[in-house]
This record gives sequence, C-alpha cells and structure tokens, in this order.
Amino acid sequence: MSSINYSEKIPNNVNLSEDRALQRALESWQPDFINWWDDMGPEGTTDASVYLRTAVSVDPQGWAQFGHVKMRDYRWGIFLNPGQQDRKIHFGDHLGEDAWQDVPGEYRANLRRIIVTQGDTEPASVEQQRHLGLTAPSMYDLRNLFQINVEEGRHLWAMVYLLHKHFGRDGREEADALLQRRSGQEDNPRILQAFNEQTPDWLSFFMFTYFTDRDGKFQLCALAESAFDPLARTTKFMLTEEAHHMFVGESGVGRVINRTCQVMNELKTDDPKKLREAGVIDLPTLQRYLNFHFSVTIDLFGADESSNAATFYSTGLKGRYEEGKRTDDHQLRGQTYRVLNVVNGQLVEKEVPMLNALNEVLRDDYIKDSIAGVERWNKLIEKAGIPFRLKTPHKAFHRNIGALSGVKVSPEGQVVSEAEWAARHDEWLPSGADRAFVASLMGRVVEPGKFANWIAPPAMGINRQPVDFEYVRFN
Repeated sequence: MSSINYSEKIPNNVNLSEDRALQRALESWQPDFINWWDDMGPEGTTDASVYLRTAVSVDPQGWAQFGHVKMRDYRWGIFLNPGQQDRKIHFGDHLGEDAWQDVPGEYRANLRRIIVTQGDTEPASVEQQRHLGLTAPSMYDLRNLFQINVEEGRHLWAMVYLLHKHFGRDGREEADALLQRRSGQEDNPRILQAFNEQTPDWLSFFMFTYFTDRDGKFQLCALAESAFDPLARTTKFMLTEEAHHMFVGESGVGRVINRTCQVMNELKTDDPKKLREAGVIDLPTLQRYLNFHFSVTIDLFGADESSNAATFYSTGLKGRYEEGKRTDDHQLRGQTYRVLNVVNGQLVEKEVPMLNALNEVLRDDYIKDSIAGVERWNKLIEKAGIPFRLKTPHKAFHRNIGALSGVKVSPEGQVVSEAEWAARHDEWLPSGADRAFVASLMGRVVEPGKFANWIAPPAMGINRQPVDFEYVRFN
C-alpha cells in the first residue's frame, strides 16, 4: 500500500485499476485539469525543466525522489496513507465506533462541503501565484515556487478522488466546478476570501506560505482526525508535502531579514528611506506585511462561535488539532471556552460552550504556532545586534469575520475610532506606497547562484545540492 504505481495513466496507491468506472471518470477529468494548468498554472514555463521532488511512496522514510521534470508532465496522482487496521473513531458522538470507510448518508452534505472547501484552496493558490515566476529573486526560489505549485495541484487531485469515489454525480459536478472557479474573479470567485487576494510580489508570497499555508496545516491536521477514514488518510499524506510550503515561507522571510540587517549594519542606519534607497525592505514594512497576512489568515478559521464547527466535531467529521494528545472526554460536554466580544467599545472575554468555540480553539492553536516562527525571525534580528522586534498583531486586529468583523482595533488590541483607524491605517497595514516600493524591487534573477539584492542566499540548497545548482533548465 505504501508504494505508488507509476505505470498507470493516473499514478496511485489505491488500486484504481480495480474500479473501472472510477478510473474512467477520473481519466476523463484529467484533460480538464491539464487545460486548467495550461490556462492558470505558472506563466511562461511550458518548456522549463524543473528540479522537482515526486512522491514515490507514502512511507515517511524515503517517500520522494528528485529530478528535472517539465511541470506539465509532472505525474500528479492519488496517494493515501496506509489504513490502520480496526481504526476507531476517537471523538464526538460516535466515540469508540469503527471508523467509516464509506460516507454515512446523514453526514453526506457536510462532508462534501468540507472536502470541496479544502479542495478549492489548492488550485486557488496556484492561480494567485501564477505570475510570480516572472519576478523570481533567484533560480533557487523559482524552483521552490514551482514545487509548491505542482503539490497544490496534487492536493487538488486528493480531494477530487474523494469526491468522485464517494459522492456520485454530486461529487463529479463539484470536481468539475473546482476547475471553473477562479481566484479573484468577480462572477465565479474561490470560496474563501483569502484565496481571492492577489499575491503580487515575493514578500507577499513568503508571508502567504508562512501564514496561509500554516492555516492549511491546521485544517489538514483537524481533518486527519476524521471518522471518515479515506479523508483522514488523504490529509495525513498531504501534510507530508505541506511542510515544505511553510519552510519556503519561514526561510524566505528569514532571508529578507538577514539581507536587511546586513545593509542596516553596513550603512549604520535604521532609516527606512535610506534602506529603501539601498534596495532592501525596511523592518517596519516587513511588520506591516506580517500584520496583513496574519490577520487575513486568522479569518480563515471562521466565526468565533459556530454551530457548524460544533456539528462537524460532534458528528466526527473534523477533530481538533492533535486530538489524540488531549486528555479530556473528547466529547466536550459541559466544557466552555473564552471568546472575544466588543461591549461598549471594549474588548471583553465571554465563556461559551466549547463545542461552539472550536474554530476559536483551532485559531488559538494556530496563533501559538505562528508566534513561534516569528520569534525565530526575531533571533535573526537579535543576532545582527539590531534592537527591533517583529510581532503578531492582536487577534482582534483587522478582522472581517465573526463577532470582531468590522471592529476597529489596533495591533496592540485597543479599540480605536474610525478616525484614528483612518489616520493610522498606513502605519499598521501595507500602504499603496509600500506595495509600489516592494513591486519596484521585483526583477527576475535566474542565473544559477545569483540572488536579487533584497534577499540573502539560503544556508543550503535543495536535496543536498549546492546553492548554485541549475534548479531550472530553460530549454
């Protein structure tokens, strides 16, 4: 079960050839996927051979091999983690029962909605990143972008397989619709707002892969607990690939910080104007980008009080992050959790039933994880001897979902007036001038071993290759 069959038209480890109807249905979806890739995948890359990793097994030891591949020829496929014999449901109303191999009729609509929403984020991020290759700061970074793009494509395949196999005609229609929506399109946008935002430059890309792909990690971890066994097994393997996406974000921002600190020390200045004139991104601008991407991402967890979240948990569809490590009753009866509200212009906490606050529980787990990485960035600044700290803004800052939607709150967590928000908006979030400046730095550098002036080289290359390896061959 752990090895992947690459001799079939659709590589897989689910014995696809034994289900002829499903195989035919997926083979008829495949050309539409390739057409979507040609239309919306990375721009101007048809002939490039990219040093990509391809999954050859779902065993965590030695699961991928590396080699130069044209992205259009990448072998996307369907890979599930091995099944666990006699797996039991370990949370919710069905605690202790056998995990489901098929979709229970009464949970069909909710499960389909969960799978479609997850599936929709995968092609959306490829669409958002479509033009970035034209302004890559190095060949190393270009390769990392393309690796993320092909893996988002494979994660789309993962969800489409579940839709086709378990949801009949409805599932096939939903799988088709996943290729018809477009990020940012007015009449047929992607489902979640963060996936309709533009990713116009590489600083945005690094912030997106650090913060928004981390949301993906937490959502996938919650789905990996699911009582619906095929979904749990699919998302567990997706998590193996997702780790690289967050690495690209964390190391990318870290390299921007290293280069900025180097120039600050060379010029002996922290003046943003002088640093911009030297062609690097000043730390206050990095903080504003961080504020934007963090706040947009925490909205993805949904409303702080949600009857849907309670239903998904109680019915066993979606667990908590690391459900198995928690020591409560895994049914949350009579338990409460604190969520934020605004009363008389002040942020106040209120106790609500924990079942209804599960979006907030997951959001808080995510925030803790995000802060840990921001602290690693601060160590780089500290090491350079510069007295500046990046920090995540208050979770009520710049929120557009739930009870905090539209409330004006500073990054420090103070409720402010509309007038103060308007006056200080550009101090807290990237201004048009910030975005124009960052855009002005974006010029394509693709000679092996060369890097744009605003970013430091990585400490090491990919898969033990040197940093100046030919990661992309332009044929």
